[in-house]
Amino acid sequence: MPGHRTKGFCASAAALVLCAVLAGCGGSGESVGGGKVVLRYTWWGNPDRAERTEQAVALFEKQHPDIQVQTSFSAYEAYKQKLATQAAGGDAPDVMQLDYRQIDQYASGGVLLDLARQKAVLHTGEIDPGLLATGRLDGTQYAIPQGRGTETVAYDVKAWKASGVPLPGKSWTWSEWADTMRALARKTGQPGATDPGQSEDAFEVWLRGRGKSLYTEDGRLGFTADDLTRWWTFTDKLRREGAVSPAEQTTQLDGSVENTPLGRGKALTDANWDAPASGFLALIPSGIALAPMPTGEDGTPGQYFKPSMFLGVGADTAHPKEAAQLVDFLINDAQAAKILGATRGIPVNEALRERIAPQLKDFDKTISAYQASLEGTLKDPPQAPPSGDSALQTTFQRDYDQVSYERMSPREAAENYVTEAKAELRS
Repeated sequence: MPGHRTKGFCASAAALVLCAVLAGCGGSGESVGGGKVVLRYTWWGNPDRAERTEQAVALFEKQHPDIQVQTSFSAYEAYKQKLATQAAGGDAPDVMQLDYRQIDQYASGGVLLDLARQKAVLHTGEIDPGLLATGRLDGTQYAIPQGRGTETVAYDVKAWKASGVPLPGKSWTWSEWADTMRALARKTGQPGATDPGQSEDAFEVWLRGRGKSLYTEDGRLGFTADDLTRWWTFTDKLRREGAVSPAEQTTQLDGSVENTPLGRGKALTDANWDAPASGFLALIPSGIALAPMPTGEDGTPGQYFKPSMFLGVGADTAHPKEAAQLVDFLINDAQAAKILGATRGIPVNEALRERIAPQLKDFDKTISAYQASLEGTLKDPPQAPPSGDSALQTTFQRDYDQVSYERMSPREAAENYVTEAKAELRS
């Protein structure tokens, strides 16, 4: 199970080969000749985020000549699998990017360091207390939010305008969104959107718009098989009508913008998080714009501001102070904030957020303006999901694949998912 740590993992020959591929077993934060500390820092993202991250890391190394940072990144799904493998082998990176859905998994698995021990070098006074609390488990601060993000409907501006269908406004219900996707499909001959049925994130927005939630406060399911059947019946009907992407396109999704139907020129819109949507610009240079996620039929918003991602430090790092210094730099340094822009969401350091807002350019400015348009309209974020949710994201997509390939009905798939989810959450 992801997050379970086995100390003897590196003893096996097969594991040694794997560890060599993943940057080597032997403990994080090793020192090299001349006394320089080496930190491994890993994250997921697109090439734009990678380029800016490398620039920020180079600045950190310049400010800390006694520290060398080895970096690596990949698309989200590949990153999630790699990190789980490293964590299971007791070989977690010194500093790692984490998703909201991974906090419980890795904190309860003993993978993450208690960051309160590094208060001398890691400062959190400029972070909203509510946002900071999302990185806590049982009162212990295991992760620090690095950016603030929210979901969005990213769309190809040129193609949408050419269709003659009215552009999205400041809000729309799920019914209005569906009618718009149908209209786009009729006018353009291609799906209006990626099929949202496969996305647990989109389902959560739909649920919250109906006054429900993915999970209860005690980590159980907050919805029923009836709720999921309604959602999958809704999205499956749109797929059958050609308003959203067909199964053969949806099953290619891997967390990267490049493999979305929008990124491949096979649809006009994609529901995604606002920061990763910057990657669409390289694929659609004519322009990308952001619209809000649909609301419940009575206008109740389902989307929310959440930490776009977190930074955590490996519990077994040999250099906790230096690792915490890197985290502090990425969150609180003004020059780093200017370099990183909004590639990981709008900065969580409130003073820096106000300072860099006028300096933002291009898509960073688009994200900032989009978030500003939603201020005061969204509900508070839910608590971090239970550890089983990371595995359930894959289960959710797999079960919906059975619907989209017409091997199971929405009802059958929903009942199957709820049964598996309850078992996973009890484990």
